[in-house]
Amino acid sequence: MKERIFAHSARRLALTALCCAFAPAAWAAPHPQIPIWNARDIDAACGKTLSRARVRVAVLEKLPLSQATVARVFRPWDRLQILIEDTQGPVEVLTNMSPDPAARTAGEVCLLKMTEFGTELFQNEKIYARFQRTAPADRIDRKLKQDVVEAFEDTGVALPPEKRARMKAILQRLEEVRQAFARNIRDNKTRLTFTPEEVKGLPAAYLESARRDDKGKYLLGFEYPEYEPFMTNAENEDARRRYYSAFSNRGTPQNLDLLGETTRLRREIAALYGLPSYAHFATRRRMVQNPETVHRFLDEVKGKVREIERKEIDELRAFKAERLGKSVQEVTLNRWDLPYYQEQLKKARYNIDQEALRAYFPTDASIAWVFAISGEMYGVKFVPAKAPPWHPSVRYYDVIDGKTGAFLSGIYLDLFPREGKYSHAAAFGVRSSSLLAKRTPLSVLVANFNASGLNHRELETLLHEFGHILHGVLSRTRYASHGGTNVERDFVEAPSQMYEEWGRKTEPLRRVRRQCTGCPEVDDALVKRLRAAHAFGRGIQYGRQHLYASYDMALFGESEIDPMQGWIRMESETPVGYVPNTQFPGTFGHIVGGYGAGYYGYMWSEVLALDMLSAYGKNLMNPAVGRRFRELILARGGQRPAAEMVREFLGRDPSPKAFFEEITGQRGD
Repeated sequence: MKERIFAHSARRLALTALCCAFAPAAWAAPHPQIPIWNARDIDAACGKTLSRARVRVAVLEKLPLSQATVARVFRPWDRLQILIEDTQGPVEVLTNMSPDPAARTAGEVCLLKMTEFGTELFQNEKIYARFQRTAPADRIDRKLKQDVVEAFEDTGVALPPEKRARMKAILQRLEEVRQAFARNIRDNKTRLTFTPEEVKGLPAAYLESARRDDKGKYLLGFEYPEYEPFMTNAENEDARRRYYSAFSNRGTPQNLDLLGETTRLRREIAALYGLPSYAHFATRRRMVQNPETVHRFLDEVKGKVREIERKEIDELRAFKAERLGKSVQEVTLNRWDLPYYQEQLKKARYNIDQEALRAYFPTDASIAWVFAISGEMYGVKFVPAKAPPWHPSVRYYDVIDGKTGAFLSGIYLDLFPREGKYSHAAAFGVRSSSLLAKRTPLSVLVANFNASGLNHRELETLLHEFGHILHGVLSRTRYASHGGTNVERDFVEAPSQMYEEWGRKTEPLRRVRRQCTGCPEVDDALVKRLRAAHAFGRGIQYGRQHLYASYDMALFGESEIDPMQGWIRMESETPVGYVPNTQFPGTFGHIVGGYGAGYYGYMWSEVLALDMLSAYGKNLMNPAVGRRFRELILARGGQRPAAEMVREFLGRDPSPKAFFEEITGQRGD
């Protein structure tokens, strides 16, 4: 999962947190829980809450401009956002995770209605004027005013009427396209057949759990617990090639058309604002401020990574030749070879077998471990509690302050794959914090793990997503609009990228055994081997990240390119090249959603993550630093600019030194 083709729900202030509420008793209770709505319930909730939201909008519209104070504008706005979120949050979860296809369909319809309402709200000139008239007294209120005014302007409130109408139509269509793109991947039920000979090398436990047809052939789909172990363990190269190609095409051909439409519509948005590209439109509200900063950053990454990537490719090609008993000149290293030969080389060179590591990290023990180290670091407890689930495998926990015993928030875990479920790993920020409204947050961690145990890569994914979860549930913001991951897009990954490091150091990892006394011990020797294995392939990993980010920026840059032809050209320039008849862009859901002209943010955030990690020194389990990180970063959500928060936490300006040392292998322990 290190190619970062997984997502999270970093919900934007303006264009995704945009609907209304239907609040049954369980949702309004002191310990709020997600209502388990069927299709009819979702329809009813949308209808009722849209009506209630419009009533509140009308009240704000009628407020005399002379009375547009913070108290009379910001507080009603916060209540409106809460009303909106109380439907959007549950509906987003059910649309992506409900086992009921009718509920998922109803959720999509509801979210389209929310988008329409949200565009109307943020094109409302009267409310825009009232925000402009307010006079904030402190930095939090000034930040809210700035964010809301910019959200109105980015939705078209200041455009001429005909352009404003076009902007509304574009935003509505973009939401339809996003839903269709995700649905084409999520609902793909394709299963490939493999003979017993073709699955040679797969672990016995994997084969025992795999589906088979009446002829004894294995039936494998696109869930990650099926695909990733196959690609890292199957000895048959032709079988790997066939699976890789099918996986790379799982959303096509429809999704290529949808991606092309997305690029055209976003280009049109930029034109409405007189900007040369959508990248200019998107980055002007982020830490980078403009595309030029992104391109300089990506050029620097490329300069550091390209030779390392080539060296690693050469090593893997030589390793493949040795395994096949051929000369290097006779061997080609193909893209479907990369995970397999990396895995085999790491077994041989570092004695690291990802499948064997599942015994060290049983899934339940790994969850208990993440709870334990998070509790120790941040002064909280995770207490299992009862809540109606949308599927029997879903679990719920209260988050309790360790010092006061006060209820802080709630977490749902939906960890295992099933048909119709969101297929990656993600954190859904269902409900934001609002101190003004005495409102507690709620988040959902979604994954597609092996139920028996995690390999080390999956353990890192768990930590990554839990970093997002902590950002949500430890949020203590004045306004709901600033809660949790409502931060700049190119900062949102920093807390989660940073938390992955707890999976690479001895002191945190040795504590896994406290949750599983019968498990093998994670000692210094194993951690050193894990870190060495992690280090090999960093050129390939960052080279791939550079490709994704560069492709994203090109797609939404000043020159119009065909999505598929642009990808073929750019992937062909990489050391391994392009695989004919594969259509990866049709699976690249990030850039159809909130990461358009923003995928660079994963590496940009990692710069900040590794720099902030320096505050811990050699002891990642330092609770004093952990509490400070909770107070200065996690609790504040988006109510201060990210650059200010990072600077205060570090006590200095941030530096990219640790990030580039990570790429080049010079970063110490």
